Amino acid sequence: MIGGMFMYNHKGEVLISRVFRDDIGRNAVDAFRVNVIHARQQVRSPVTNMARTSFFHIKRGNIWFAAVTKQNVNAAMVFEFLMKVSDVMSSYFGKITEDNVKNNFVLIYELLDEILDYGYPQNTDTGILKTFITQQGIKSQTKEEQSQITNQVTGQIGWRREGIKYRRNELFLDVLENVNLLMSPQGQVLSAHVAGRVVIKSYLSGMPECKFGMNDKLMLDRQGKGESSDPTKTKTSIAIDDCTFHQCVKLSKFESERSISFIPPDGEFELMKYRTTKDISLPFRIIPLVREVGRTKMEVKVVVKSNFKPSILGQKIEVRIPTPLNTSGVQVLCMKGKAKYKASENAIVWKIKRMSGMKEAQISAEVELLPGAEKKKWARPPISLNFEVPFAASGLKVRYLKVFEPKLNYSDHDVIKWVRYISRSGLYETRC
Repeated sequence: MIGGMFMYNHKGEVLISRVFRDDIGRNAVDAFRVNVIHARQQVRSPVTNMARTSFFHIKRGNIWFAAVTKQNVNAAMVFEFLMKVSDVMSSYFGKITEDNVKNNFVLIYELLDEILDYGYPQNTDTGILKTFITQQGIKSQTKEEQSQITNQVTGQIGWRREGIKYRRNELFLDVLENVNLLMSPQGQVLSAHVAGRVVIKSYLSGMPECKFGMNDKLMLDRQGKGESSDPTKTKTSIAIDDCTFHQCVKLSKFESERSISFIPPDGEFELMKYRTTKDISLPFRIIPLVREVGRTKMEVKVVVKSNFKPSILGQKIEVRIPTPLNTSGVQVLCMKGKAKYKASENAIVWKIKRMSGMKEAQISAEVELLPGAEKKKWARPPISLNFEVPFAASGLKVRYLKVFEPKLNYSDHDVIKWVRYISRSGLYETRC
C-alpha cells in the first residue's frame, strides 16, 4: 500500500513526513521536490513515476500532499484517501495553510497514526476520529475571514469595500465563448454547444448598482419582444440552457423580472457562465477529402470555409490534420498560410494568421506511407480546428448596461462603457 506520506509548502520544504515502509528512503522526499514542485515545466499529471516509485499528489492552497509507494496500488483509492486526509484536517483546524500545519503538527501526526496503519487506510470518518482524538486544532484567522465575520454580522457587502474613487468611471464587459463541434465528413452536425462567460472589469466609484440585459429568449418573451414571425429576419433572441451567476447578482430579481442586477466587485470578475445548444452560428466549416492510393500513398485535400460577415476578420486559425503512424514523408501545397508536417505529433499543422468572412482556403497533401505488416486499419482521427473570431457564436447580444449611483454625483451617461465579443474554438472537430 502507501509507503510514505509527505506534506510540502510552496518552496518544497517538508512540513510533515511519515514513512510506513522500509522501501521508501529519504531520497524520495528530494525526488518529489526536484521533479514536481521545482520542475521547470508545469507538471500536469497528478501521478509521477520516478525510479520505480509512484508519487500521487494533490494541492490545497500552497500545500502539497504527496503519497509515495513502490507497489502497484489502486490510484483512485490513493487520491480518495488524500482528499479525505485534507477534509479531516480542515474539520480540525480550518483552512489548510502553512501556519496552520506548523501550529498543529502534533495533531496531524496523531491523525495520521489513527488513519493509516502500516500504509493501509483505516478510518477517515471525521465524527469517529473526533471521539478518539479530542484535541482542538489551533485556527489562525486571516484578515479576510475576520472581515467576512464582520460583514455577516453587520450586513455589509463583503465583495466590495466602501470609499472607492476613480477619476474616470469605466466599465468593460467581455462576452467570451468556446465553440464545441463534432461534424461528420458529409457536413452533418453531430453535436454542438457553446460554453460562454461574461467577464466584467469594473472601475467605478462608490457603491454603484448595475443592470445588465441580454437577448435571452425568456427575458424578451416576458417583455413581449420575442422572435419575429418573419423568417427573413435574423434571430433576435437566444435560448440559454443553463447559467450560473457571481454571488453579487440579486437572484430574486432575476427570477421575478429576468433582469441581472448587481453591485460589482472592484476590478475584474466573472459575472455569469452560460451554455447554449440551439441556433449556433458555426464560424468555420471544414470539408475533408482523404483518399488512399494503394498501400503506400494517401492524398489529402482539406477546404476551410468561413461562415461569417465579410467585414469580420478571423484570427489565429490552426488546422491539425492527422496522419497514419507509418507516415514516411509528406508533401504539402497551400496557397494561404503556412503548413508543416510534424512527425512527433503525426499531424500536418496548417496555420493562417487572418481570414475574412465568406472566404475559403485549401490545402493539398501527398502522404507517403511505409509498407507495414500491420493489418489493422487506420482509425482516421478527426481534423481539429483552432480559431478566434470577434463575435458571439451563440448569438448573445448585450441589450443594455446601466449604472446607478445615487450617493455620488455621476449618472449612467458619465460612465464610459466598453463591450467586446470573442468566440474561440473549444473542441472543434470534423471527422474525415
